[in-house]
Amino acid sequence: MPQVIPEKYKDLFDKPAFAHLATIMPDGRPQVTPVWVAFDGRYVHVNTAVGRQKDRNLSRDGRVALSILDPANPYRYLEVRGKVAERTEKGADESIDALSQRYIGKAYPFRQPGEKRVLFKIEPEHVTAMG
Repeated sequence: MPQVIPEKYKDLFDKPAFAHLATIMPDGRPQVTPVWVAFDGRYVHVNTAVGRQKDRNLSRDGRVALSILDPANPYRYLEVRGKVAERTEKGADESIDALSQRYIGKAYPFRQPGEKRVLFKIEPEHVTAMG
């Protein structure tokens, strides 16, 4: 059942606050990666390149957990557990450029030749907030 991210914590998606994204490897072990995130009012957005471990893990098993620490106060955080509601390449290039503007102040500079971007929309099912 979808859960709402509390209004008091939505600002974490407006600042360059890194999230730690936990996915599930094929053998069941967890895998954690720091990522840039966005929130559209319903879904948490995570962007990656097609074929990377996050893409493979989330495409195979859409269960996910992530935590976002407030860069100004690491005791203030948001944890979201949920599942992938959509995987799409549509709008993924624009998404990574928008994230890059927020996190480093310029269009995404790390693109590799031939790289395709993919956008995952994660539906929050459980939300915990502190601070």
